[in-house]
Amino acid sequence: MQFYQPEKSVAGPAYSAGFKVLATVVTLVLAGYGVSVALRFPIMQYGFGIKMLLLGSALMLGVSYYWFLRSRTAIDERGISQSWLYDKRVEWRDVRGAKMIGIPYLTWLFPPRLVVRTGNAFATFNAGSQDLLVEFARISLAFQMKR
Repeated sequence: MQFYQPEKSVAGPAYSAGFKVLATVVTLVLAGYGVSVALRFPIMQYGFGIKMLLLGSALMLGVSYYWFLRSRTAIDERGISQSWLYDKRVEWRDVRGAKMIGIPYLTWLFPPRLVVRTGNAFATFNAGSQDLLVEFARISLAFQMKR
């Protein structure tokens, strides 16, 4: 049985412009620091494990940054989904509860997220646009009223 049905489909970026700017600054600072360390230390003389650890760290930084910029959230008649390194999707019929959570005093940078409970698992969805935040609030309210 399906409890919630959105009035219309809504889609948008999963992260806000402010968060993307912060991610860009942090990524550039970390990349610059990594280059600085590589120039100051004889990295090529270290063991294979250290080299792979540094390479893996740089790779994960790049992959995370790419997906912070590209990730999108969509809400439609079938459910809610978010693209990322691995896509996540929850069908409306599987949702047992939904609640918005946020970080007090930092919502200008980190907007509230929607935490969806499905049986014994949880999924978290991010919203980077006003339309998505409004729909998150509607979903949260609908499932709070269900209790």
